[in-house]
Amino acid sequence: MNTTTTTTTAAAKRSSTLYMVELAMMIAIILLMSFTPLGYLRTPGLSITLLTIPVAVGAIILYAGIKLSRVIIRTMAISGAICGLAFGITSFMQCFGMGAFGTMLFSINPLGTAVVCIVPRLLEGWITGLIFAALYKSPAKKFSHYVASLACPLLNTFFFMGFLCLFFDNTDYIQGSVSSLGVSN
Repeated sequence: MNTTTTTTTAAAKRSSTLYMVELAMMIAIILLMSFTPLGYLRTPGLSITLLTIPVAVGAIILYAGIKLSRVIIRTMAISGAICGLAFGITSFMQCFGMGAFGTMLFSINPLGTAVVCIVPRLLEGWITGLIFAALYKSPAKKFSHYVASLACPLLNTFFFMGFLCLFFDNTDYIQGSVSSLGVSN
């Protein structure tokens, strides 16, 4: 066997192992934040999440190489999607008695609640990785970290609220909440 091939194979295995360990660490951080007070700021009727931070970090830093190529761009988007999926699954788990809003939504429409909790978070991580990869290859490289970091919570809010309106707009719970605030739609 050629020495160059052996060195390349060993470097690829180290890089792959490092990637899996870093991804596992990001998922562990998401799990830790989800089930401790670190991940959510609880207010009456609303939970503000800080879990977009590890999703953004995972989407930005988890790639297996320095030079951006199609494979690495896909890896970044997939890393963001996996971190977002972990966030979404833990968000859905909050609906089982850990959060009043999620529990109420789950009692109205369990399947809709699963979609509202999981799909927006998966899309948030995936698109954050794509945004970072696209900007990192462009002349705006020095702003790629900032833009992707800001895009992640904005995407989370946009997708979560969009899916919430899509699945729960015509329910008595949402309409009652809106009318109690003096707003009509």
